Amino acid sequence: MPHPSRTAPLNAADPGFAAQLEALLPPGTISAPEPRHLEEPRGRWHGIGGVLARPRNTAEVATVVRACAAARVGIVPFGGGTGLVGGQVMEAGPAPLILSLERMAAVRDVFPAENVLVVEAGATLAEVQEAALAAGRMFPLTLASQGTARIGGNLATNAGGVNVLRYGNIRDLCLGVEAVLPDGSVLNGLKRLRKDNSGYDLRHLLIGSEGTLGVITAAALRMVPRPAGTGTAMLVVESPAAALELLALAEERLAGCVSAFELISRQGLLFLDEVMPEVRQPFADRPEWMVLIELGLPRGLDPQEALEGLFVAASEAGLARDGVIAQSAGQQAELWRLRESLPDANRKIGAISSHDISVPLSEIPGFIADAEAALAGIGAFRINCFGHVGDGNLHFNVFPMPGQSRADHDNQREAIKACVHDIAHGLGGSVSAEHGVGRLKTGDMARYGDPAKLAVLRSIKAAIDPLGIMNPGALLAERA
Repeated sequence: MPHPSRTAPLNAADPGFAAQLEALLPPGTISAPEPRHLEEPRGRWHGIGGVLARPRNTAEVATVVRACAAARVGIVPFGGGTGLVGGQVMEAGPAPLILSLERMAAVRDVFPAENVLVVEAGATLAEVQEAALAAGRMFPLTLASQGTARIGGNLATNAGGVNVLRYGNIRDLCLGVEAVLPDGSVLNGLKRLRKDNSGYDLRHLLIGSEGTLGVITAAALRMVPRPAGTGTAMLVVESPAAALELLALAEERLAGCVSAFELISRQGLLFLDEVMPEVRQPFADRPEWMVLIELGLPRGLDPQEALEGLFVAASEAGLARDGVIAQSAGQQAELWRLRESLPDANRKIGAISSHDISVPLSEIPGFIADAEAALAGIGAFRINCFGHVGDGNLHFNVFPMPGQSRADHDNQREAIKACVHDIAHGLGGSVSAEHGVGRLKTGDMARYGDPAKLAVLRSIKAAIDPLGIMNPGALLAERA
């Protein structure tokens, strides 16, 4: 049964409501949404919004949320707009208030001796990284969109990126959060503690909740010491299975020092040739499979020597047959530019269906083979499989053949998605590895989610947000 207070529909953020907010907040806080607040990177949805609120501090966020609760107006939090599953855009329903924290971007405090910095949710990931570097430390979360993505959105989606293998998701890098809850009350959870067993961990409840339980306004984040030396190499491997064996070999030889281990396929390189030829590639003949490895080593160890030793051992074991080891910071940047350009090339080609899946590491080769075979039964496609093989997260994206567009396959998109997701789920995997659920995958949540888990999620949502105003329609599908 739905919560009694959820039976009434939400109201639109109309001009009358905007006028109420303007009377409560400083001039310039309330305006009409801009086009950038109604778009998402892949261009699949166009959002609606009646009012844009850009508060300057937590008290103003609380004022906005209290007013929305009193008027039963939905709230769509907006970070950097880089999300790929529609969590930041609402297509239908009463026009919501769009809540942007872009003005709340301060670094509130830095504690180098504790390896902690406290930042507001509107700071971009790049700004957080710079603040850590200024303190002689490192914030290891790394994403291609880090110049635009904001830390509040990273926390709301439990962002991963290329360094999860060594440092974990952002969940593992967060010690505490400050948040405004759906009734406008403020959760003052910015403790800098590693140990605090005083009841339910509300920090972890809010991280990954995609704005459906409250608005994160600030966070205490964990920094790490900077490695004394870094090394980067791209090695050609015979297959995804060989890539996994190479990962095991690297971790045995360099325990705890492998920061990133990325799988790249030939199709990704061909896409770069097609739409981004300016990106330099290390191999004249495009290999079928390769891995990008990054090491971060302490003083006294030479990263290039470590990578050379790894390559020799991998060659002797039949795991790697060619490779390049970066000899300078510039060459390291070139190799990473290739990897980080793959999503941009994908967007320029235009995917029929994109998949952010994870499976147990040992299942990766079987997943790739099974998915490719199953898709061949649906039609002829190009597949760009790449991603964070070190943590089991693959971006398995399906594209039209040359001379066709994704629009030519609109009638096959759902079948393609179901095919890939069924295989990942059947192998004990997840159909939402790091991008979140948003509004794109609410059907997948219902299809693949454990019934007991879904029931608990709905109970939590009803208890914390009984009016249903927080990011309506995201994460959990609205019930009829």
